[in-house]
Amino acid sequence: MVRFLEWSARHGGALLGYGVFLGVLLPPLAAATRDVVTPVVACLMTLVLLRVDFGQVLGYLRRPVLVAALLAWVLLASPLIVFALVWMLGAEGPLAAAVVIMATGCAATSSPAFARMVGLDGEISLVVAVLSTLLIPFTAPPLALGLLGIDLAISMSGLMGRLALVVGLPLVISLVIRRLAGRQRLATYGRSVDGAVVLLVVFYGFGVMDGVQAMLLAEPAWVLGGVALAFLGNFGLNLLTSLAFLKPAGARVALSAGLLSGNRNMALYLAVLPAATDPGILMFFALCQFPLFLSPVLLRPVYDRLRARLIT
Repeated sequence: MVRFLEWSARHGGALLGYGVFLGVLLPPLAAATRDVVTPVVACLMTLVLLRVDFGQVLGYLRRPVLVAALLAWVLLASPLIVFALVWMLGAEGPLAAAVVIMATGCAATSSPAFARMVGLDGEISLVVAVLSTLLIPFTAPPLALGLLGIDLAISMSGLMGRLALVVGLPLVISLVIRRLAGRQRLATYGRSVDGAVVLLVVFYGFGVMDGVQAMLLAEPAWVLGGVALAFLGNFGLNLLTSLAFLKPAGARVALSAGLLSGNRNMALYLAVLPAATDPGILMFFALCQFPLFLSPVLLRPVYDRLRARLIT
């Protein structure tokens, strides 16, 4: 089992790519795993917290200006920039609205894991992912209503309950495991933990792909256009964020911020938005998983070159 998990860690990017396409190709698999997405995310966060250096996390929390700037960029500047671009292009319809709402989203819970996969900073990714999730009820609804006239109707109680499950409980469990296992044992099995993270993310990918194949067969042009827009939104936000923070924060933080800014938590919106939400918007959120899952294998070579030039 240890060898298998270490193998999974070494081939994480490929496994994620295969996983997201398997969810589309095998609808029964996607339907069967749809209802366990939240528990899977909770388990994923527990493992991610086992691999995080809390000393570095506290170090970033002692830099409130940097953290506040990252949060302001992710939650406020990004949606305003995306809205301005959509408005200038004259785009309309569910996809145009969905890409703006995507930009209002918090950083993905899996951001620290994806950062580790491509050799970036998992600790700053954890800080921004958790804090942006806590703040999203106060930023996303007014932005969506003011910019698009769309009421996201995010339930505060429902969101807090989900946060307790996917952040609070994993934090407690991870601290208990750290105490019982000890630092040396965790270091010994670190790659195995990374492999388990990869497998859980793949499993999560199955569930969020539920319904995508049916939509692809019914409206292939719409789905392909949505996928292209999802890649444009993800990689575009990644690039803009990296450039914005390159000088003030340094290359390592800037590249990590770019990755987490592109990879937004659309699963949260899928879980808390009302059933009356436009189906096209909900489908776009599912399509956003393609750039998220493929980012390690597509961007790892880019990050390797940038680290060699900018960091070393």
